[in-house]
Amino acid sequence: MWPLLRRGRLLLQALSLAATAFTAAEARDLRAIGVLVGDLGNPFFVELGKGVEAAARELAGPDVGVTVRSSGYDLDRQTAQIDEFVKDGIDILILNAVDTTKIEPAVLRARATGMVVVATDVKAAGASATVTSDNRQAGKLACRYMAERLGGKGEVLILNGPPVSSVIERVAGCRSELTASVGITLLPDDEDCGGSLDGGLACMTAMMVKHPHIDGVFTINDPTATGANIAADRAGRKEFFIASVDGSPVAVDLLREPGTRFAATVAQNPRGMAELAVQMGIALFKGEKPAETLIEMPVTLMTADKAKDYTGWGR
Repeated sequence: MWPLLRRGRLLLQALSLAATAFTAAEARDLRAIGVLVGDLGNPFFVELGKGVEAAARELAGPDVGVTVRSSGYDLDRQTAQIDEFVKDGIDILILNAVDTTKIEPAVLRARATGMVVVATDVKAAGASATVTSDNRQAGKLACRYMAERLGGKGEVLILNGPPVSSVIERVAGCRSELTASVGITLLPDDEDCGGSLDGGLACMTAMMVKHPHIDGVFTINDPTATGANIAADRAGRKEFFIASVDGSPVAVDLLREPGTRFAATVAQNPRGMAELAVQMGIALFKGEKPAETLIEMPVTLMTADKAKDYTGWGR
C-alpha cells in the first residue's frame, strides 16, 4: 500500500473516527452516496470517483448506491446537480466544488434536508467536513524544486486554473517560493487555463507568442501540464522545463522519458482522499462528530530520479 494512504489513515484515526469497516447492518439506513467532480476528463477525478465507489462498498456494504457525475467546471450545472441529488434522496454528497465560495447556497440547501456534504480535493463553503491534499505545500514543493534547478534566476510562467481553493493555494505556495529568489521574474498568471489538457495547450500556445523566452513553467495540475508540453513540442520550444501537481500516470510516464521537458509533479492520493471522505461522511451520517472537520493529506515531490519506483495513486 502506498505510504500516503497509510499516513492518511493514521490521520483519520487521530481524529477519533472509527477505523473498522461498517457492516451492512450498521449502515442499513444509508442508501445512496453522490459524487460530483469538476471534470471526468481529468484522470484524477476518475480515480477519485472509483475510490469513493470502492470505499462505499467496503465500509457501508454492497447495497449502497454510488452515483458519480461531472460538472464540467460549470457552477450552474453543479448547482442543479446538487438540487437533483436532494430530490433523489442522496444521503452523503462527496463534493469537488467548481467554485469554493459560490457553491455555498446549494450546499446549505442540501444540508438543510439532512444530507451530509463532504468537500473533497477543494474546500466548499458550508460543507459538513473537508478532505484535501495539502495544496499550499504542493505548490511550495514544486516551485522550490524549480527555483533550485534554475539556480535562483530566470523567467517563470504559472499556468493558473479555476477559482477553487486547491488552485488558489497551490499558486500561493508556488509564488511564495519563487518570489523568495530575487533573480526570478514571475510572468503574469491571472488567466484561467481551465485545469484541462485543452486549456493548457491553448494557454501555453498563447504565452509562447507573448514570451520569446521562458525558463520554467508551473501548472496547477497534470492535465494542464500535458497540454503545455504538447504546445511546446509543436512550437519547437526546448528552453524551459515543467513542474506540476497530481502525480498522474501520464505525468510519471513523461518524467521517465529521456530528455523530457517534464521535470516534476507533486503526487496526490485520490484513492486515499476518497476513502477518508467516505469514512468521514458515514461517521457524520451516523451522528458522530469528528475532532477535526478539515484533513489536509500529505503530498510528495516526484522527480525523474524517483519515477522508476513510483506505482502511483495508492495502487
